[in-house]
Amino acid sequence: MTSQEEDDLLEKAAERFGTPCFVYFTERIEQRIALLRENFGERLELSYAVKANPNPTLLAWLSGAIDRLDISSAGELRLAREAGWNPALLSFTGPGKREVEIGEAIRAGVGHLVLESLREARLADRIARRAAQVQPVLLRISPESLPKGFGDQMAGRPTPFGIDIEDADEAIAEIQSLSGLHLAGFHIYAGTQCLKAEAIAETYRHILAIFGTLCSTHGLVPEVLVMGSGLGVPYHEGDTALDLPSIATSLRRELAVLRENPRFARTQMVLELGRYLVSEAGYLVTRVISTKVSRGKRIAICDGGMNNHLPASGHFGMVVRRNYRMHRIGKAAESPPEPLDVVGPLCTSIDRLASGIELPRIEEGDLLAVHNSGAYGLTASPVHFISHPLPEEILVMAGTLLRATRVLGRASSPDDPVRVIDAAHPVAANQNA
Repeated sequence: MTSQEEDDLLEKAAERFGTPCFVYFTERIEQRIALLRENFGERLELSYAVKANPNPTLLAWLSGAIDRLDISSAGELRLAREAGWNPALLSFTGPGKREVEIGEAIRAGVGHLVLESLREARLADRIARRAAQVQPVLLRISPESLPKGFGDQMAGRPTPFGIDIEDADEAIAEIQSLSGLHLAGFHIYAGTQCLKAEAIAETYRHILAIFGTLCSTHGLVPEVLVMGSGLGVPYHEGDTALDLPSIATSLRRELAVLRENPRFARTQMVLELGRYLVSEAGYLVTRVISTKVSRGKRIAICDGGMNNHLPASGHFGMVVRRNYRMHRIGKAAESPPEPLDVVGPLCTSIDRLASGIELPRIEEGDLLAVHNSGAYGLTASPVHFISHPLPEEILVMAGTLLRATRVLGRASSPDDPVRVIDAAHPVAANQNA
């Protein structure tokens, strides 16, 4: 699909469903999945971290396109199940699992409970034994170091995630002694948002070495080993897209060496991904409500802002705020770029989507598309601040607009689930809104 065709669909989405709205192009996700399959082949299964974008219609669409889901709450477990996912294909990570959530996951038949502490191991063991079950688990390991280049890295410092590698031997021994649990393998995810291929390749080598040492030391023939990918996306002007083929070349060599050890001949290797799958497939579409000049700066005030897209406002882990890429929809660039501040509708000075961004002349009524909005957009944002209505979410599938708005909230119990898919009204690409 060309950029002009995408813009036509973004404009139709705004006309049909109003603004602000999120639009996700499934074709882009398909292309990303194909790129991963092409480079890694059958050597790795793909697992999608639901926290990146838990839209239920998107989760339903991903069923069959990828191999597994990673969930981080009972709410995400329910979303996945309502979207048609087999619980056996889910892993459950997160450092703050409550006892009721662990119980719900075990009763649902979650494929792997990812243990982040011995507290979780003991709780899960007790719950599984009471239910006369044996729960497969993965132990999350926190490495002692990672190479430089990750936007956020959790290795080598105090962290709520996983068991420190220094304490792993004692923890593994205890977990192996718990009759309600079956230690099926390990999980390592210690860094995010890296655009340096050599740093990611070195990280994967390090992770595989840790897996090899722990399995050998404890006589474990692992069924599953999960590597957090850390694969980054180019959010900002000047960012260079990741060189996936060079990473894959290095990882294929390392996996071949690992497979030479009979201990790992049947092990299923899993690559966990979030933003790398869906971020670049999505846009936040917002309309300019008004423009003004204040102390020499031109400002566009939009109907969407920090309440819809906290990361784009720079308040989601950024140390130095940088503009997300964005463009004006539906007009030729008949005027030269000029600096512009883009803000949202909230009564706070931190509701800012861009500072000094260069765009063609922006006027009241224009539509702006904020790039890289397919991950950590709506559900990473303070959506209830000042009580603006929730934006619509739309999937574009084969040139058709599919309304995919969720109902935020959670079920009061597993037997009384929230109805998460509000509606699905297709609008053909060539249909007038």
